[in-house]
This record gives sequence, structure tokens and C-alpha cells, in this order.
Amino acid sequence: MHDHISQAIGTPDLVRLADGLVCLRFETMKVVSAVAAVRHLLDTGVVRPGDTVLDSSSGIYACALALACHRYGLRCYIVGSTTVDETLRVQLAVLGAQLEQMPPSSDLRLDQNRRVRRVRELLAANPGWHWMRQYHDRIHYLGYRSVAEMMHAELGEQSVTLVGGVGSGASTGGLATALADLGVPVELVGVQPFGSVTFGSEHLADPDMIIAGIGSSIPFGNVDHDRYDVIHWVSFRMALSGSIDLLRRHAVFAGLSTGAAYLAARWEHARTTAPGGTTVFIAADTGHRYVDSVFRRHTEALDIDTLRPHELTDPRAVRLPWSRAPWRRAAGSSDPTAGARDHAPVR
Repeated sequence: MHDHISQAIGTPDLVRLADGLVCLRFETMKVVSAVAAVRHLLDTGVVRPGDTVLDSSSGIYACALALACHRYGLRCYIVGSTTVDETLRVQLAVLGAQLEQMPPSSDLRLDQNRRVRRVRELLAANPGWHWMRQYHDRIHYLGYRSVAEMMHAELGEQSVTLVGGVGSGASTGGLATALADLGVPVELVGVQPFGSVTFGSEHLADPDMIIAGIGSSIPFGNVDHDRYDVIHWVSFRMALSGSIDLLRRHAVFAGLSTGAAYLAARWEHARTTAPGGTTVFIAADTGHRYVDSVFRRHTEALDIDTLRPHELTDPRAVRLPWSRAPWRRAAGSSDPTAGARDHAPVR
């Protein structure tokens, strides 16, 4: 029996969609990293019950951090993206978390830069607050160890092609690292939106919508570029089609980043999964906050069996609406430690 709802929400399920194709389905993925990070901070004396922790979020991490603070008796302050919806706003308020939301913006860079600037202003005014630094502090890798152990118990030591939105780098990086530590051969496939600096598509804007949470306009210290074997860049229209197909074909109701990961995973599974291996893609959250922007538009979904990416040999040639390129565990096109040098490592 669980002692707190965060344990139930943070425990994922493995759902087999086809032979060798598995969905790692979370209700709210970042609960596992937020809870483990807060527990580590308490155990090491960095924070104490009653202290305030602060971070920026496009949605999932805000809920996760609020739940972790509820569990351990901390105060929570969130500088939220323009994409935070009413359901989450109300939930955060009832949980006692304070949300400061950025004004509407269709520009990923503007939205994230505003949030980072505001976080720094708040820290200057409140030096006793602790910045969780989900984008830069390695403590956010810790929670994914238990998920990797669950996957290992279910799948054994067969090779895994792990597919997921890159975002802060903690989920895909943390899972791949922990699986490798357990002796599992891992190929890591990252999924990016257009407009993200992380893997060099900042010069291309998606004409439809930001896919929140899986890209960045600034370098993130938790992204280990040299862990990724392949990168897919997926547009909103492609991701929408993936989300609709996943619900229609497999009855999995999941968010927009999951639609993008599902699309990429199907492609990888059909072409590159090693014999006896399994392709696992991450479903980071449910589809509830995308009812209006995605699922009400189900008639616009394309037949994903007819979709294919631009197969590139050079990631610099990335182009809309969907591109795939080998990354071959190369260093990042921008300094992956930028902005992270003043942040504490895991202790």
C-alpha cells in the first residue's frame, strides 16, 4: 500500500502495443524525479521542512514538484509557462503551491527566457529559497533508477531502444544511464520539437504550436548529448497524428509529446530494433490537457502509416515536418553545461 498519492502517480506501467513495441506509460512522469530530488535534498540537509523550493515549468514538473512538496512539508513556488492550463492552475492552488504564469506567447525562446529571468529575480529577493534547477541539477536523474529496475525486471537484459522527448534530459538520460548500469544494451533515441536549441533546430519555427516540455531555447546542463544515438525532430501536426493514432489504435490517451515519441518509436521499431530487442517509448502524461488543442481536432489527423521522416545524414540539414538523423553520441552543438556551472552536483 502506498503512503502518499505521489507514489501511485509516479509508478508507470509497461503496455505492450505490438511484438517488440512497448509503451512506458506514466500518469505524471516527473513525479519520480521530483520526489527523489526533494527527498535527497532533505536527507542531505540542503532544505528542511517548511522551506520554499522554486522552479520553472511548462506543466508536468509543476504538478510533480507540488506533490513532492505536499508529501514532505515544503512550500512550492512555480514560474509557469504560457502553456499551463486551467486544470493544473486549480490543482496547484488547492495543493498550496503558488503559480506565477508567464503571459501568452507562441515563441519558445521568449517563454523560456522570461521564466528564467523571473526565477533569478525571485531568488535575488528571497535568498533562502532553493532553486530546484530541473534543467541543470543531476539530482533529477535519481528517481529514474527505480523505473529502470522495473523495466529490467519485466524485460530482462535484452537490448532496448529507448525513445522519448528530450526536454531537460533527465528522463531519457536517467533511464538510459540506469539501464546501462544494470547491464542492458541501450540505444537512445531523442525526440525534439522544431525551434529547440538542444540539438540544433533553433532556426526553424513550427508554424502550428509549441510542443511544450520536450525542447528548449537555452542550453540545459542535464542533457548529455553524447548519450543519444538518433534524434527525431517532429512537428505539431505529426505529433497530433501520432497522439490520435495511439488513442484510436491502442486506446492509450496520452499527451502531445507521447504522440511524437510514438511516431518515432514506430519508425525505429520497424527498421532498427535488434533481433530479440524491444523498442520502448515514454508516455510522459495523460492527454487531458490536450483535449482542445489536439483531441478535438482528431479529424485533422493524418494516416501515420503514410508518414515518413526526412532521413538525413547531417543533423544540420533538419527540416519540417519530420526529420531523423543519426547523432552517434556526439557532443552537443552548443555547450551542454552552459548555465549549469553554478549548480550543485548530486551529493
